[in-house]
Amino acid sequence: MSNLKPDSVIACLDCPDHVQAVLKASMWAATRLQVPIGLLHSVPSLQQKAAVNYSGCLNIDDENTLLEQFTNKEHLSNCELKAQGKLLLHQATTYCEQQRQKLKTYTLHRHENLSESIDYVDDEAQLIVIGHHVTCKSTLSRLIRVSLCPILVTHAPFLPPTTALFAFDNSPTCHKMLNWLCKTPLIRALTVHIVMVGKENSENCDALREAYARLKQAGIKSKKALLDCRDVTAALNYYQTENDIGLLMSGAFGQSRLRELLQGSDTEKLLVSTQTPYLLFPKA
Repeated sequence: MSNLKPDSVIACLDCPDHVQAVLKASMWAATRLQVPIGLLHSVPSLQQKAAVNYSGCLNIDDENTLLEQFTNKEHLSNCELKAQGKLLLHQATTYCEQQRQKLKTYTLHRHENLSESIDYVDDEAQLIVIGHHVTCKSTLSRLIRVSLCPILVTHAPFLPPTTALFAFDNSPTCHKMLNWLCKTPLIRALTVHIVMVGKENSENCDALREAYARLKQAGIKSKKALLDCRDVTAALNYYQTENDIGLLMSGAFGQSRLRELLQGSDTEKLLVSTQTPYLLFPKA
């Protein structure tokens, strides 16, 4: 029987350099959403898999010595992989408890790859948190592209944001995300800059004004900006830097595959370029 709890924040621990950042981001989100945190670790069931170095990622008591013993081996058996995963999950649980957050945590130890694990939690989770550098064969963009759940990608260290940039392009995905933002407690305390990159024509002005009004009506402190620029990524990065905005938000891969092929994906470019947490909403 599965112990997956509905509406949880799922913390993906499959990124050694970002385990602590993922946990901090998950605690930040779970506190605002008032939901439990599911600590997820995925281990493909493969014999003689090379060890992943998790030692030192949380610095919990003497358990790092045990993690180092796994790391010093060139290959791990299935039993050793499971033991390493359980130890990491125990460290993560202890870390969350030490933060003195009144949050419930539980563990999900999956014997499959990260892509399959995300697919497993997708329908039930409220938010998935993942580090910027994943260890699995799937790229970060592939994991995000197939997800049905909002995903928060974080660098290390994670800094709780006070402001957010909502990249609005008037697409169906962005309107779906707008509806979600107006309802979720996640960004309720933030100042949201809704920013559109495009020509300053009546269609864009009207769409931006209506979206901005929706946020204001929902009680969210907001600002709006229309940037006339051909390079969407450069314009958003510049605006975010100039205004010292701590969280980027957008729809995930809202462009057609043909346009992505010809011009490149804005989502892919933003994943590479942004240095702040990035909240992506699944394509409508």
